[in-house]
Amino acid sequence: MKIFIPMILILLVVACTPAKKENANTEKPFAREVWSKQQANSWYKDKPWYRGANFNPSSAINQLETWQAESFDAKIIDRELGWAEDIGMNAMRVYLHHVAWEQDKEGFKNRMAEYLKIADSHGIATMFVFFDDCWNNTYQAGRQPEPKTGTHNSGWIQDPGQLIYDQPELVNDLEVYVKDVMKHFADDSRILLWDVYNEPGNSGYGDRSLPLLKKVFQWGREVNPSQPLSAGVWNNSLTNLNKFQLENSDVITYHNYEDSAHHAAMIDTLQQYGKPMLCTEYMARTRNSTFQDIMPMLKAHKIGAFNWGLVSGKSNTIYAWDTPIESGEEPEVWFHDIFRQDGSVYSQEEVDLIKELTSAD
Repeated sequence: MKIFIPMILILLVVACTPAKKENANTEKPFAREVWSKQQANSWYKDKPWYRGANFNPSSAINQLETWQAESFDAKIIDRELGWAEDIGMNAMRVYLHHVAWEQDKEGFKNRMAEYLKIADSHGIATMFVFFDDCWNNTYQAGRQPEPKTGTHNSGWIQDPGQLIYDQPELVNDLEVYVKDVMKHFADDSRILLWDVYNEPGNSGYGDRSLPLLKKVFQWGREVNPSQPLSAGVWNNSLTNLNKFQLENSDVITYHNYEDSAHHAAMIDTLQQYGKPMLCTEYMARTRNSTFQDIMPMLKAHKIGAFNWGLVSGKSNTIYAWDTPIESGEEPEVWFHDIFRQDGSVYSQEEVDLIKELTSAD
């Protein structure tokens, strides 16, 4: 996903949302407070250093093709997560979509459970993402489009995107969706974290995304899962969104696709919160965000390291954001991703480094 500004420069005081009193006459769950520093660090202290990727199987152009019954491919997921395991990865960040749930609620949760079983068999924990403001703002169920040749993420879709503005009543269905999924997996130890909203405010939405961001955090607190809630900061110009995200995340997550100096400055800024940190997107080779420069730094700070992309596939993320290659030939320098679909690697040097960094754990 695209990042435009390298550092979060705002200095905030972490605030907690007051817990609501339970009413014996209603079924509304207790809404817990944001985790304190002590709670967050207690949760993290015995956790390993998490390292992995943003994972979408190579057979899927977007979240719907990943999760719809007719295109969910357990065989490919198993094979590709096996390659991740082989190089020492132990966590993945995986996007959901409300339309796949809307089509088949129980089947959707069953497929999530099947994914978790596969991932766990490879020693991989999972961070699920609910909403997303990136790329195409409209979508539909059923057969998904074919990739545009040489174009980065040509078929990736927002959730809910423009639909929430065209149909404001959709918010009621989204609440049911988030609570249904989160309740079902609220105590599942295979789930690392709930990333409730990817890059809110992207695609020109700005503060228009704030109401839904507030709602999804509230819904999560009402469910009160055992796993932490977070939404990663990614653009320092979105002051109101950044403030809310940082104040309401149980642990700190962020995106940075810049070089090591800018990334280190962002780490310094965010460490003030005194909470565990996970970098949920990084690694864009042509922007000098590389495994060689960034991954050792993240390990040194025990910051979770989730690069964008595992296997080159329909998402076309070997191509840079704004630099399509109309011929479809492979770029000399891949933007994202590690493996080809036959299991061969883009860079043996990179893989050797990843193995070296992960083998000591």
